[in-house]
Amino acid sequence: MNAQEVRTLLTDALVNLFEIEPERIKPETNLYKDLKIDSIDAIDHIKRETGRKLQAEDFCNVRTVEDVVQAVLKVQTQDPEPEAE
Repeated sequence: MNAQEVRTLLTDALVNLFEIEPERIKPETNLYKDLKIDSIDAIDHIKRETGRKLQAEDFCNVRTVEDVVQAVLKVQTQDPEPEAE
């Protein structure tokens, strides 16, 4: 999965799960301050969609939409195998 695919997945999650208008979702958008959501909520959705092992500690410094994208990409390179069902 590349950065654009992660962004699309995250945007879809924010729109569909949290009813956030797509135009409010930009790389610099702060998840908590601007969107009033916990980054863990967004991460949980990505975990379900990708089947990747995403641990909360991997995302302790995540604040913005782009932080989520970069954290997912980093985890992807560290853990190339999908999580077993």
